This record gives sequence, C-alpha cells and structure tokens, in this order.
Amino acid sequence: MPLLGDGVQLLTDGILLGTYRPVHVDEEVDIRLRLPPEQRHLQYLAGLSLPTAVGLVPLAHFAELVPVPATGMIKRRDGQRAYTIEADAAPGLLVDRQVRELQAWLEQAQPDPEVTVSFRGEAEEQEEAARFLRQAFALSLFLMLALMVTQFNRFSQAFLVMSAIVFSTAGVLLALLARGEPFGIVMSGIGVLALAGIVVNNNIVLIDSYNEQRRRGLDPREAALRAAAQRLRPVVLTALTTILGLLPMVLALTVDFAGRDFYLGAPVTSFWIQLATVIAGGLVFATPLTLLFTPTMLAWFDRRHRGVSEDAA
Repeated sequence: MPLLGDGVQLLTDGILLGTYRPVHVDEEVDIRLRLPPEQRHLQYLAGLSLPTAVGLVPLAHFAELVPVPATGMIKRRDGQRAYTIEADAAPGLLVDRQVRELQAWLEQAQPDPEVTVSFRGEAEEQEEAARFLRQAFALSLFLMLALMVTQFNRFSQAFLVMSAIVFSTAGVLLALLARGEPFGIVMSGIGVLALAGIVVNNNIVLIDSYNEQRRRGLDPREAALRAAAQRLRPVVLTALTTILGLLPMVLALTVDFAGRDFYLGAPVTSFWIQLATVIAGGLVFATPLTLLFTPTMLAWFDRRHRGVSEDAA
C-alpha cells in the first residue's frame, strides 16, 4: 500500500524528500520528487507502472479507478459524518412556520433511518431561548406564589393573584392580533414576564388594602368597595404611565429631537414592537380586571369562608 501511495504522489503533489531553507527567506522550502510536467495528468494514472519484486506492474492491477464527484471537506459532529444545508426564509415569512412545515414534510418523506436530521441556526437558538424562558417563567411564578402565601397567609388570595397573570395573557394575544405581530418567543416571552411583575404588584397593593379594611371590622362587600376606591388612582396611574411610555414603540414611532422630526416604522423600533405591544396590551386588559374582578373574588372568598364556618358551628 505505501508503494501505491508513493506512485499517486509522484503524479500529483510529489513525494516529500526533505526541507531546505534558503539564506534569503525565513521559511523552509519542501523538496519533492515528481514526474515530468507532461505526465502529471489523470489519464496517466491508469497506466502508471509501479516497481515491484517481479518488475513493473500497472496501477490498474492494484485498484479499480472510478470517477466520482469531489467530496471536499468532510465535516463530523459527535463522531458522525454531517452535511450542512443552509437557507434563508423569504421576506414576510416566519422562520418558525417554515421549519415546522419542513419537519412535517420530512416525516411524510420518511428518509433513511440511518440519517438524522437536526435544525440548527436560528431554529436551534429559538428553541434554546424558549426552553430558558419556560424555566424562568415557571421559577418566577413559584417564587411569586411562595412570597404571596408568606405575606397573605392565605392560599386563596395567592392563587387569585396568579390567576390574574393568566387572564392578562388574553390582552397580550388581542394586542398582538390587533397590531398584526406574531408571538415571538424571545421578545414576547420577556414582555409576558415583565407584565406579570406589574400585574402582581397591582394586585398585591389591592389585596393588602382589602385585608386592612377587613381588620378594621368591615364586612367583605364594604371592604372590597373601599379597597377598590382607595387603590383606583395608583393602579390606574401605574398602568396609564406605562402604556403611554410604551406607546411610541408600539406605533414604531421614532422622534428626532435634534432634527425636530419624527419617523413612523423606523428600523430601530422593529426590535421592540413585540415587547412593547405585549406589556401595553396586557395592562389595558389587566387593569380593569384588577379593579373589578379581584375585589369581587376577595369578597366572595370571605363570604364563602364565613358561610362554611357558620355551617360547621
């Protein structure tokens, strides 16, 4: 086999005999033994004769020559040979939807069982971001629930606040639908996390005021009305200032103070549209929910609890 390799090297790059460094250069120069230039062609490969113990033997006696396309560089991932196919989504098309359609087509096509298809690039990064946001959202909800149970000492009030987070997502979806924006995993997910913090804060303020009224001896209905009336201004102002602050990003509005001009649909705003739309739309839906639904459910829980206590007595 080394004899065959040496014969092919004579026809191609030559056999390395040694190196030499001339005086006027800093790098070494290879010394190679090669056939004359007129014989360095592929048509001479089949007729190449190699010296053996019994004389010269043609190369065709050692190997079968079959022309095939060049493979180029062989790439491997985890020890397995891999091919990379790259493509970009056309303008106006979502990458996630195109990946799902391609995955469905591959399932119907039923490729070779020895072939494993994995989507990398933006699809892989989006999946990693979605996994991280799911874990972060679950951890945030758990910490919020633990803190509220510790503060209120009642599971009903803690779960009431958590339900407000779930209901506020309806406003998120309606806002994205009205704006014509898709639900992006990264920006929309971060927006939902930020919205959850604001909704929880407003509900905690309202529930704390309700509990204070109840400790003063008021009945559940009166305590709910007083708590909603007392916390109406801070809850509305918190939501209103946040919505007005995010409105330029929702409308893709850029203000140039130096040039005294403004632009609609500037490229710099496109990255923040989903985040701003999620928070603003969620607050529009969650603010009336906080002021109406939360006090009503607080009074209902207390009345139900008092009714159960009287029946037990």
